[in-house]
Amino acid sequence: MEAIPGDAAPASDAITLTGVSVTRGDRRVVSDFTTTVPAGSVVGLLGPSGCGKSTLMRSIVGVQANVEGEVTVLGYPAGHPRLRTEVGYRAQDLSLYEDLTVWENIQYFSGLLRIGAANGRSVLDTVKLSPFQNQRVDRLSGGQRARLSLACALLNEPRLLVLDEPTVGLDPVLRRELWEMFATLTRRGTTLLVSSHVMDEAERCESLLLMRNGRLLAEGSPDDLTAKTWSQTVEEAFLALIEDRDNQ
Repeated sequence: MEAIPGDAAPASDAITLTGVSVTRGDRRVVSDFTTTVPAGSVVGLLGPSGCGKSTLMRSIVGVQANVEGEVTVLGYPAGHPRLRTEVGYRAQDLSLYEDLTVWENIQYFSGLLRIGAANGRSVLDTVKLSPFQNQRVDRLSGGQRARLSLACALLNEPRLLVLDEPTVGLDPVLRRELWEMFATLTRRGTTLLVSSHVMDEAERCESLLLMRNGRLLAEGSPDDLTAKTWSQTVEEAFLALIEDRDNQ
């Protein structure tokens, strides 16, 4: 994909995927995925483990090999140098240095982003880790590590935040706190794409992308999807859509 010259115009859609497919080895992991993610929204990418969510997210942030189709992010091709300061990415596997303190991790990742560490203080306040800034990471709880990883993704004040299973393994209280934080970020204008295999988190999203076997099964707001399938919950809607697809 060719780079776009000059500054890209502000886009009403933060992400545009057109016919995106990814092959790993002899397996097609993502197949002909086409959708858009509106700017300033919280969009949930939901589906069972192994359905291709992480591969799709890596394609969006520009770190996935063998991507076919078009992936446009904030008006630029995925992976464009201009996006390094515009996109925050939190992978499912936490990339933290356990022998360093919380603040030392903040300083290190600020250096990688070529930004000053001054914003780190504010970010630590946002994720409620300021009291632990001198604590080594290997002495933090699982929830504190998850929040530190999110803090590192927020350092560059991204316009788009891509979060891969950010609440996995967390207790219900921490999950609720993180989702409240996501809502705050959206009110400030950040677009969030959040993956999960926990269906009850779907109700916290403005719109949903339901994924199965590497394909987009359905998309829409939680209310739209449940109404369409005469279901009470998104999980019931998801199962109804699978049954309907299998019967075609």
